[in-house]
This record gives sequence, structure tokens and C-alpha cells, in this order.
Amino acid sequence: MKTYDRARTGASLRARQLRGDATDAEKLLWRALREKLGAFKWRRQMPIGPYFADFACYAERVVIELDGGQHSPEVDAVRTRFIEAQGYRLLRFWNNDVMGNAEAVLDTTAAALSPSPSQPMAGPLPLPVGEGKIGV
Repeated sequence: MKTYDRARTGASLRARQLRGDATDAEKLLWRALREKLGAFKWRRQMPIGPYFADFACYAERVVIELDGGQHSPEVDAVRTRFIEAQGYRLLRFWNNDVMGNAEAVLDTTAAALSPSPSQPMAGPLPLPVGEGKIGV
């Protein structure tokens, strides 16, 4: 079992429980992150102080939070300030954004990540000069 520095007692057990109780939006985004942004290592329900980040890319210091109807803006604001004070960039999406337009969520997330040489290029590779011309 992976332990985290300075995680409070029982945090890894609670994280495991949260992963097991994932919402449909969390399950969809988890699959999409691993498939489309797999060059980056993602963690689910990673403890950060007293909170659990829905998704975190530790190396890039990016946290993704998914919000549903149960979230309170006041509580989320406190959580956001704490996570950002720990040096993370926080991206917040609504569950229905993930369910209805996961590609836009992934595009926004990709833009927040540093480019990586191991990350595949988007789109086809350009043809070498002189290739693909008709009648030449």
C-alpha cells in the first residue's frame, strides 16, 4: 500500500474507500486521463492535508476536482485556497461537463500540464518536404 508523506492516520484507507465509491464522472475521467494523458502519472483520491484530491498529477502539481450538486461554494473556496497554498494548480469541473464533454475537460487539463517529450503529438506527423505533392 502506498503511503504519503505527512498524510494523517487512516488517510490511505479513506482514499481507498473513496476510489471504490467513485461517481460515474470520476470513473469516466479516470479512464480518459489514463488513455489520453497517460504520459503523466495520475493519482486518484490523493490526500493533501485534510482533503482528498479527486485526481492529482504530483509531478506537474496539478489537481482536478469534480463537483456535483452536493458541493458548497464556501467549502470549496476554503479547499481551493488550501490546495493552492500547497503549490498545486487546481482545475475544477462539474460532473455534467465530464459526462457531456470529456474532450473539452481533457483539452483544458492538457493545457495546464507542461509539455512532455514522451507525450504523443496531436494529429498526424507532417509530410517531409516534397512528399505528397501531385504532379511534381
